[in-house]
Amino acid sequence: MAYGPRERIVFSAAQLIRRDGVAATGLRHVVAHADAPRGSLQHYFPGGKEQLVNDAVAWAARYAARRVDRFVTAMGESPTPGGLFAAMTRQWTDELEAADGTLAGCPVAAATVDCAASAPSTRTAVATAFAEWAAPIARALTTMGVPENRAPSLATLMLSTLEGAILISRAERSPRALQTVAAELGPILDAATST
Repeated sequence: MAYGPRERIVFSAAQLIRRDGVAATGLRHVVAHADAPRGSLQHYFPGGKEQLVNDAVAWAARYAARRVDRFVTAMGESPTPGGLFAAMTRQWTDELEAADGTLAGCPVAAATVDCAASAPSTRTAVATAFAEWAAPIARALTTMGVPENRAPSLATLMLSTLEGAILISRAERSPRALQTVAAELGPILDAATST
């Protein structure tokens, strides 16, 4: 299915933000990356760069939430919390190895760092994005036997740990941090099941 200019611009913004950060991602660069007409920015994003960043963050949250469901499905009949977290970290490890040590980060994290303090709408967008990403994780944990009252806090722990490991892996240009957190946190997550 071919995507229209708006969808291509949002996707391109997310990709450039995750690689370069919000401040270094110029609107002209986004339009060129998306192969979209320059006038489409004003048409689709009358709120300017802030609206585009917020839309890119929302796109990233939807993408991440769908990935959680795919990870659980791929684990087959006996998914585990540790297995889910390992799949989440492996996605980033695989990307790092495919890019010869150059890892783009998470656009939600980049927008948080670059804009959340100065743009209230972006602060709201990133908070919503993290909640939208955490929700399917918490649901999955519950189906795996984690008590319902613990699942949201463990989902937060998983996301926080993952985001920190992504930052360290980007700095080191190595999967070490991602592999370490998967190995160390996996058994703790598995121990949280009530079975």
